[in-house]
Amino acid sequence: METKQTTKTENTKPKASGKPRPIDGNPPAKKVLSDLVDNIYNDAWEAKERGELIAWTSSKFPIEIAKAFGIHCVYPENHAATTAAKKDGLRLCKKAEDMGYDNDICGYARISLAYAAGEPSDSRKMPMPDLVLCCNNICNMMTKWYENIARIHDIPMVMVDFPFQNTGDVSEEKIDYMVGQFEYAIDQLEEITGKKFDQEKFDKACDTANRTAAAWLKACNYMAYKPSPLSGFDLFNHMADIVTARVDERAARGFELLAEEYEQSIKEGTSTWTKPEEHRILFEGIPCWPGLRKLFEPLEEAGVNVAAVVYAPAFGFQYDGIREMAAAYSKAPCSVCIEDGVEWRANMARDNGIDGALVNYNRSCKPWSGAMPEMERQWRDSLDIPVVNFDGDQADSRNFSEEQYKTRVQGLIEIMNERRDERLSKGEDQYTNHDNTEISELEKKLNKTSDDKNKQAQ
Repeated sequence: METKQTTKTENTKPKASGKPRPIDGNPPAKKVLSDLVDNIYNDAWEAKERGELIAWTSSKFPIEIAKAFGIHCVYPENHAATTAAKKDGLRLCKKAEDMGYDNDICGYARISLAYAAGEPSDSRKMPMPDLVLCCNNICNMMTKWYENIARIHDIPMVMVDFPFQNTGDVSEEKIDYMVGQFEYAIDQLEEITGKKFDQEKFDKACDTANRTAAAWLKACNYMAYKPSPLSGFDLFNHMADIVTARVDERAARGFELLAEEYEQSIKEGTSTWTKPEEHRILFEGIPCWPGLRKLFEPLEEAGVNVAAVVYAPAFGFQYDGIREMAAAYSKAPCSVCIEDGVEWRANMARDNGIDGALVNYNRSCKPWSGAMPEMERQWRDSLDIPVVNFDGDQADSRNFSEEQYKTRVQGLIEIMNERRDERLSKGEDQYTNHDNTEISELEKKLNKTSDDKNKQAQ
């Protein structure tokens, strides 16, 4: 995709001419997708009433397998995020702590465990499970979280183990192992459901998942345009859709409409981001759902658009065949080596053009946050951008300070302003690209490993 650049040598930036409009003859993509999540949960409740099986499913479980058995799936992570966003997460976190769970574990897990134990919430009602589907490509904490759900309800747990990827490429040995995990999960589900694996349903689910992923990633990629037809916060608002419905044809169509709307916005000069783009930044981590507006407003007021996010495209699984599927599901932000993580983010920064980064040190997600100090160092050295961080939490509002956040954002803006003025005075691009940045130490290491493997193969 060609990147449209309108960077000027003076400090004036173009502004969108208006808000985007729907594609002629179609409803707004936002409406299609917002209705979809409600429909997914309504469908699950109706299935429960008919006596059909309901699975509570981790967000990066290979759901295509479950669809081969006609199992209705709902997602505790999405449910917890919605509960937190609607300001009921803290109450459920405290309830889980009263049950004996430490307040140092993931906020999603605490909300989910309290709900599983019968603590009600009107934020989003989710039917209780008949089985749980778990995998650890997100983090190893998922295993204990879902074991506890299975214990509370005395139900089966189907577990798919994804080994940590300590190399850039997923080895054939690991793929063999994961395909074996898929086969064992299929055997378990055949026993639980009393049905045989339906290859036709599985193939259809895979086709839909790939179609959805392609449209979702295409929509994400429009952030690279300058000015951008969207803000990264728009993608955060669609996370529920890509998590809960990636094997649903309605999601595929909804994301295709979304990408078409962004394309139309570029032609018409419109954007969901209505301020001049004074700066473009990368936002690292899962948002603080209880305070999403508090994250957005200080950036909006200063004309700082989020033009690169890590969280959203991480759900774009694309593959051809079962072995590529195993490799694709291995590539989650917390399941890859730091070299891979740095390269992924650095290339996103170069492709999208940013001049700063804002990092959420998410107390709920320690595997993610633990690698960030080294990643920050790599970005500063190779991308030559300022990086600031703040303390936050995806679900527990006690771990986020609005005043600290505002102070950190203000500091980032001051550094970016100084850097912008210096670069523009020299006739240089304000933003990162593939020509004005260096390859980091960790990227060099990853490239050398890949080159060595290619030589061995030859």
